[in-house]
Amino acid sequence: MEGLFTIENFITLGLLTMLQAVLGLDNLLYISLESKRAPVEKQARVRNIGIGVAIVLRIVLLFVLLELIASFQNPIFSIGWTGIIEGQFNIHSLIVLFGGVFIMYTAVKEIMHMMALDAHAKIDEKPKSVGMIITSIIIMNIVFSFDSILGAIALTDIFWVMAVAIIIGGLLMIWLSGKVTEFLKKNRMYEVLGLFILFIVGIMLLSEGGHIANLEIFGNHITPMSKTTFYFVIAILIIIDIVQSKYQKNLTKNL
Repeated sequence: MEGLFTIENFITLGLLTMLQAVLGLDNLLYISLESKRAPVEKQARVRNIGIGVAIVLRIVLLFVLLELIASFQNPIFSIGWTGIIEGQFNIHSLIVLFGGVFIMYTAVKEIMHMMALDAHAKIDEKPKSVGMIITSIIIMNIVFSFDSILGAIALTDIFWVMAVAIIIGGLLMIWLSGKVTEFLKKNRMYEVLGLFILFIVGIMLLSEGGHIANLEIFGNHITPMSKTTFYFVIAILIIIDIVQSKYQKNLTKNL
């Protein structure tokens, strides 16, 4: 027992907690945008329940992966259309690909809805049911959890260290999700930016799932988008949005 509570394990715990925080940024954005579809008085409850249940399921998934990781990595079917599309799909790749498609669909649907709104129309979209929103948050939380869990397994084999890091990361997400949601409420124009970032998250998941499946399309192997590239693209989008807003204000002053 004493061997479990070592300085090395606590250092690893700190590293894993930071890993959970960094890899959870895209998930945090999804949770904040999705919870806004619930009635205002229930949004905090939706986020807390969704993330809380997801934390428990992440720990269960961690245990399952530790015991059955080979089953998640072994191919379950393959596509062999030579020169067109080839790949070997396992459970891991299918979950990640499903997450990417779902997020891209959600982002495109919301962007199209915003474009269809009349400038003077009153937004009276019916809120989604609380159960559907919580389910969406839980499912996507599990999809996003694969990176952090596999990263944790690569750093340590001590279960309690990984489980505590997941719990701390989840609690940080509960705290930050409310702040992000409030920011989006007060700055509605940033919702568009958030949706485009969410769209890029979907692309990132698709590229990762394709890479895991060794997918080749027309002879070109799918390579995953790195987190560095992802954050660089986000930074560029934010800079463009800031410059565009400043330029628009200057034009308005000169009219």
